[in-house]
This record gives sequence, C-alpha cells and structure tokens, in this order.
Amino acid sequence: MSRSLTIAIALSWALTLTAAAGEAEKKPAEEPTKKAAEEPAKKVERPVVLIKTSMGEIRAELFPEAAPETVKNFIGLAEGRKEFTDASTGKKVKRHFYDGLIFHRVIKNFMLQGGCPQGTGRGGPGYSFKDEINATGLGLDKIKAFDEKKGPHKYLMIRDRMGFQRMLLMPLLRSMGIKNQEGFKKRQEEVKKELASLTIKGAYENLGYKYDEKLPAHHPRKGVLAMANSGPNTNGSQFFINLVDTPWLTGKHTVFGKVIKGMEVVEKIGEVEVGPGAAPREKVTITSIRVVERPEAGKKKPAEAKKPAEKA
Repeated sequence: MSRSLTIAIALSWALTLTAAAGEAEKKPAEEPTKKAAEEPAKKVERPVVLIKTSMGEIRAELFPEAAPETVKNFIGLAEGRKEFTDASTGKKVKRHFYDGLIFHRVIKNFMLQGGCPQGTGRGGPGYSFKDEINATGLGLDKIKAFDEKKGPHKYLMIRDRMGFQRMLLMPLLRSMGIKNQEGFKKRQEEVKKELASLTIKGAYENLGYKYDEKLPAHHPRKGVLAMANSGPNTNGSQFFINLVDTPWLTGKHTVFGKVIKGMEVVEKIGEVEVGPGAAPREKVTITSIRVVERPEAGKKKPAEAKKPAEKA
C-alpha cells in the first residue's frame, strides 16, 4: 500500500515538503490565533512554587484551573505527598521527588528540561497521566494541516515524505477505516478531500491526542512551564521551561504554569555549555521545589457567631 500512497498523493507533493520545512526554520511561526483565551474568565487564585536551583531561584505561578491534574501531580511530587516508584529499588515511596535532580537537557533559544530521576530523559515516577489541553481554545481547529501548494503546516515539523506519511497520511487512513491497498484505491478521492479539510487539531487527534474544550487555553510562550512527554497522555514528572515562544509545540504539551520571578535565572541556565544530548557539561541541580503561596493563604476564616449567654 505504501507504494500506491506514494504515487497517488505523497510523491506529487514531495518537493514542497522540504521547502516548507526550511521556511519554518528561518521564520518564527505565528500564533495560531489572536482570539484564543489566555486567562480564565473569572480570576482564579493560583499556587506559587519556589524552584531553587544551583544557579539561582525561580518563582512560578501554576494554573490549576487549566491543568488541575497536572498541577496536583507536580505539587504532590515536589512536596513528597505523591507516591511514585523508586527506579533503583522498584518500591513505592513518598519523598521530595525533585530535590537533587538536574536539568538534563538545555537547548539555547528553546527550553530547559528537568524532572528525570535518572538524569537522562528516560526516567519518570513509574506512572503516566492524561494531557490537559484545549486545542480549540488554542485555535488549532482553524489551521489547515496541509496545503497542496505549500505542503504540511510548519507546526507539524514534517521535513520529508516519510514524515508526511507517518504524521498525516497513515493516521488519516486509519481514522477512515482504510486498512489495505484495495480500500485505498476505491476511496482515493475521498482521502484527498479529507486531507484537504484536515486541521492541525484533527491531525493530532488522529495521532491519539485528546482535548478538553472546557479548560482555559494557554499557548506555549516564553517563560511557561509545560509537561515533557513521549506522545499523547504520557505525562509523568518531566517538565520544561520555555526560553522563547514555541508555537510548534502548541497542542502537544500541557502548559501548567509560568515564571513570575527569576526569568533571568532561567535564561542564565539556558546559556550553559552543553555536550551530547544537550546535557549541561556542569550539572545544574534542582535543590528543591516547594509551594510558597497557596490559594487559601492569608484568607481570614469567617467569624463564628457568638452564642447568647446562658441565663443562670
């Protein structure tokens, strides 16, 4: 079937793929939409965490209204209240998960990533949980995934014909229930129409991403905290902090907070010398992560009504 697909669709567009990918590298991608909501309609009090590192302190405000499970998991691990599996013993434990871990991956003008207990990017807490993303709120339902003249949209990061088939065409065929070459031949025109109308949201859903339109939407802009993953619904403990806006990550990573103080520390870490795998040559350690401000902090409890004095 792959030969038929190549001849019928992919080959005729192959020349546009490299050009489109090249333009994506030269120019920063535009925001998906200017109308997408960045903040909840009602003001929500958010927890603030202090991230102490070997290079300075970072304060981040978390978004429980936009990513409730993610925020709960992050705080639970940080404060030692969330059980996880110790990779070295295989036992379930509770302790301050992030204390002593490193930023194992630092890419200048992109992001810094931490939260791996192995320090390699392959470790986690021994479990995974769902994404919390509103693709419609981010405008991904309005952006076409493929243009016959320009090729795949730059957000998809498709650079060759194999990438086109893997990221767009084959998942689309699966979603249409086309399982063999004969089925494809019978429905070629239908496939072309579906591809022409496919949005980035639809393309990601074909890859397994699931979205929640009830959540407020947050773009992956400079200074945000977002969950690192290896695909749909594979969140665990690893997170990254953006050094720049990263619109090509829109819809693929849960954004759950933003830096409100100490961005200069983030940028300083972003300048460290790195070696193979973008690992800093000198370790940048996370000393601790703790909540320093909670939504209920500082609130006065309602005064209790005084009972009338009993008569003697």
